[in-house]
Amino acid sequence: MRMGVAIDASCDLPQAFLQQHDITVLPITVRVDGDTFKDDRAPAEVHRFLDLKLGSRSHSAETEPCPAEDVQKLFLDKLVLERDCVFCLTITATRSPIFDNVTKASFAVLKGYRAVREPAGLAGPFLLRVIDTRTMFAGAGPVVVEATRLVAADEPPATIRERLAHVANNAYGYMLPRDLYYLRARAKKKGDSSVGLFSAVLGSTLDIKPILRGYRGETGPVGKVRGFEQGTQALFGYAARRVHAGLLVPVVCLSYGGDLAELHQLPGYERLRAACEERNVALLEAPMSITGMVNVGEGAVTLGFAAEEHDAEF
Repeated sequence: MRMGVAIDASCDLPQAFLQQHDITVLPITVRVDGDTFKDDRAPAEVHRFLDLKLGSRSHSAETEPCPAEDVQKLFLDKLVLERDCVFCLTITATRSPIFDNVTKASFAVLKGYRAVREPAGLAGPFLLRVIDTRTMFAGAGPVVVEATRLVAADEPPATIRERLAHVANNAYGYMLPRDLYYLRARAKKKGDSSVGLFSAVLGSTLDIKPILRGYRGETGPVGKVRGFEQGTQALFGYAARRVHAGLLVPVVCLSYGGDLAELHQLPGYERLRAACEERNVALLEAPMSITGMVNVGEGAVTLGFAAEEHDAEF
């Protein structure tokens, strides 16, 4: 069976990884003032966004996930001919309509695929499975990595779906923003009261940064640190301890809202890299999606891994 994987653009993974596993990316349209970006993880578009130095204006951005009609067209024009089964993984449905859009499109795809496949001489059914990773940005990465492993192993679709549901239920996505005022402005734009004015003022005055976690569909602070660099040291150190404790999928995913060379210079990075190397855990690093940057802010860090349930240690 020809199986494949599709993701939405805000699932942060390296471009080389996406190409290696022939992963389809569902784009997100981002509009900032008069500029429009097609967020499909293409490096050139990410660089264009960064080069424009939109800075504080990005909090007012409008984002439009791939609509159901476009998802339907992508599958019926292309994927039902190239694959017999596709696993489509999205960031948490509680923060984005993309899961609902893909689910809606799936009904039309499953109803109409025979009219496309049969004239092409393709016998047999087409399967489409939509998986909510229940987290976001780099946090979704381990679920996608596990999907590619299972597809490569030619596991049965039912086995793959069950395993991915388990990994998604245990996927942790952490976010460390640089600018709380930006984060509050973005939250206010989206009608999200999770970052209050008092917290933003206090954080900027004392240089307190929250460590945010996306886990099982809920997003909120699980720790606070004084200063961004102390924050990266705490976050990377925590991730290194989880690597030593054991992961469900042998990978840690990182994304950064800027040049990855800056990521490598952050305090705690070398400790995490060494822990991954020691335990034979892959460390996948990617530029943060444009969607991620307009939601969390440029210069932010997101980190993801999958592990058995545990308390945050900050």
